[in-house]
Amino acid sequence: MKTNQIYDYTERLSEVLRVSTRRVGAKYGLQPVQIQVLRYLSLCNRFSDTPMGVTEYLGLTKGTVSQTLKVLEKKSYITKRADALDKRLAHLKLTRAGKGLLSDIMPPPSFKAACASLSDEQSAALGGGIEQLLLRFLQTNSMKTFGLCYTCRYNKKQDMGNYSCTLLNIDLSLDDTQLICREHVLIGKS
Repeated sequence: MKTNQIYDYTERLSEVLRVSTRRVGAKYGLQPVQIQVLRYLSLCNRFSDTPMGVTEYLGLTKGTVSQTLKVLEKKSYITKRADALDKRLAHLKLTRAGKGLLSDIMPPPSFKAACASLSDEQSAALGGGIEQLLLRFLQTNSMKTFGLCYTCRYNKKQDMGNYSCTLLNIDLSLDDTQLICREHVLIGKS
């Protein structure tokens, strides 16, 4: 498939997803960026659940992120708490209401229906192709991968099923390893 055709399909799919997200968010008085923040916070680990993590992941300005977080806090979809060791650092967590809302609207029902109509083979091929395109695009643009912890070069499995992060020199839970991290570096990359 030619580059322009891949771009055209990807760009159109992105636009249709934005429209679907805008529609489901409007029912709750939310803008797409607010839903994007909630989605990110549902996927990230304890090292990435900060305003800076949101800023880097979504490629937004600090001001936009700050205003978005204020709205989400006011609507009781997130909480903000100071880090136990560094009071200048804030951690963001989804509330029960935020988790419930997100599970109801993301992915948008229309996207779920479209994916459900694919065969297992089509779904697997499409998922693998999109993953490879995304990774190559991130690498080409020298952007952070924000990958799953267990796929990171710094993740080390220890005895008895325990894990650690050799970059941050801390122990990790199994749950930590299943979430995305802003410090992620693909295995084999430096």
